[in-house]
Amino acid sequence: MRITDAKQFGRVAVVMGGDSAEREVSLNSGRNVLDALKARGVDAQAIDGIPALLDALRAGHFARVFNILHGGGGENGELQGALQSLRVPFTGSGVLGSALSMDKTRTKQVWLSLSLPTPRYKALPRGADVHAAAREVGFPLIVKPACEGSSVGVTRVFAEADLDAAVELAARYHGDLLMETLIEGGGEYTVGILGHEALPTIHIVPKGAYYDYNAKYIAEDTQYICPGLDGAAEAEMRALALAAFDAAGCSGWGRVDVMRDAEGRNWLLEVNTAPGMTSHSLVPKAARAVGIEFEELCWRILETSFDGDVGRHT
Repeated sequence: MRITDAKQFGRVAVVMGGDSAEREVSLNSGRNVLDALKARGVDAQAIDGIPALLDALRAGHFARVFNILHGGGGENGELQGALQSLRVPFTGSGVLGSALSMDKTRTKQVWLSLSLPTPRYKALPRGADVHAAAREVGFPLIVKPACEGSSVGVTRVFAEADLDAAVELAARYHGDLLMETLIEGGGEYTVGILGHEALPTIHIVPKGAYYDYNAKYIAEDTQYICPGLDGAAEAEMRALALAAFDAAGCSGWGRVDVMRDAEGRNWLLEVNTAPGMTSHSLVPKAARAVGIEFEELCWRILETSFDGDVGRHT
């Protein structure tokens, strides 16, 4: 649904910050979104965290919500359920897509049930025999929290001697852990989703060996090649990303991360249902490649909150 008058949005709460491990990134994203919406004439205000948002909504201060909370309750279905119960429209996926995508292990299970490619993995409940799991998955591998984003708690492990330290780091974060095969040889990619379309792929080329937290949010020397592929390969990855997004029950907008191996095969990693909107972020870069500047992108994301309003968020 295309909106032509900013007044049609009503007063918009841009919810950011919160108390997850990604708080600082969310605040950065939120400030950018807030400035962009205001520049387009939207009556938007910043709200820090879910409790403050719910208090404001119960008091009738806002008509809809632009959710830019990264991680935690902002992406795991908690906020979405509360907003649905209050009959308040919001951006991004609903309860199902948010909760499922936040749990990387269960997302993989859904993808595999539909024969969508994702790296071999083992779920690691607290106290699991990680050395036995590693022997099954095989080195090199990755250990990470199953329910965090922004590359927090992620370690690439090439030898068994380094496994315990990787598990110790990942275990600092909430929830179970996930171990999966490290895909090498073809590079790291991401595909933004806006509405019902996949944006051009981005090939991420960090100066260092890996695209870690520093390369994502701090370093200025990471290269982003968009589109990242050509011809049939580009179309194939975009179609796969959209299929993965739909399979996870997601809607509105988001981002699908993909690894490519030396043989040119694509491997799905995860879906991010509230991607970053910082100066380093990927969805804005992909949107710009098709002529959608940042202010327009934020407007279009906010438009998706009208897509069936509350009823679409299942």
